[in-house]
Amino acid sequence: MSERTDLPPTDPADMGWDLEHSIPSLRIITMPKDTNNLGSIFGGVILSYIDQAGYIEARKQGLYRWVTVAMEKVIFHAPVHVGDIVNLHTQTIRVGTTSITVRVLVQVERFVSREIVDVTEAQMTFVAVDENGQPTPVVHQS
Repeated sequence: MSERTDLPPTDPADMGWDLEHSIPSLRIITMPKDTNNLGSIFGGVILSYIDQAGYIEARKQGLYRWVTVAMEKVIFHAPVHVGDIVNLHTQTIRVGTTSITVRVLVQVERFVSREIVDVTEAQMTFVAVDENGQPTPVVHQS
């Protein structure tokens, strides 16, 4: 599968990302077990990575039981191949009374060329819940 050219380009800098000073929240090397019949990584695998990276960002607000309640539209701009290194950068957008909104940027470093390619971006909402699964207040970190 080649890079998609029919979608609008996404420039992380235009969306407020400072990747020069950002450390990925999660880095993963892709493996053959994660591929579909076309030889690229299943979209669901990438969604799982996005969820994990978002949780890592949410956890910075405290050791709550964070559960995913929403993920905004995710558009894949480029495929991920076996051997690519997936870098997931995160930002906290908003901290509410019981929830947090996180943005996740997915980039890959190509196996052979080491080229950095933007794959997708997602905005997610997590809610802190108690042991009964009920929303619990988030004590804001200072």
